[in-house]
Amino acid sequence: MTKDLEHQFVSELENNQNIVHKVCSLYTNDRDSHKDLFQEITIQLWRAYPKFRGESKFSTWMYRVALNTAITLYRKSKKSIKTQDYESVIYKIKADEYDETQEQHLKLMYNAVKELGDIDKALVFLYLEDKNYTEIAETLGISEVNARVKMNRVKNKLRTILNP
Repeated sequence: MTKDLEHQFVSELENNQNIVHKVCSLYTNDRDSHKDLFQEITIQLWRAYPKFRGESKFSTWMYRVALNTAITLYRKSKKSIKTQDYESVIYKIKADEYDETQEQHLKLMYNAVKELGDIDKALVFLYLEDKNYTEIAETLGISEVNARVKMNRVKNKLRTILNP
């Protein structure tokens, strides 16, 4: 790999590393697992980078590689990968902005998402990241229509989980 390509990769990774951290948080439940998955995703991104053609945004391509890596490792392990406990990822909020109701709603939503399958989690994750259906479809390797249908089904599942 040339030095220019290496510098481009490092720059892109640094600019978009939060994507990888979010995926890791979704598919792991402790700091060590998070670090291991982050490292594995970074290795897979590095290996695949020379083949990145720029036909999509780097971030979209990164989502796809990160999610595919996490899902592949999940399936290989043949055990449930618990998501990170909500309490360990609470963001610092200014005291005057604190709203306990919003925090409780978020906690309920995280718990509901934990009950979904691995692909459905990825779909919800991308949806909550404000990705449009075209980007979601491209990232997950499905058609846009399929992404919409799956999202409607996942929304219904979440409604059922949240309002039994």
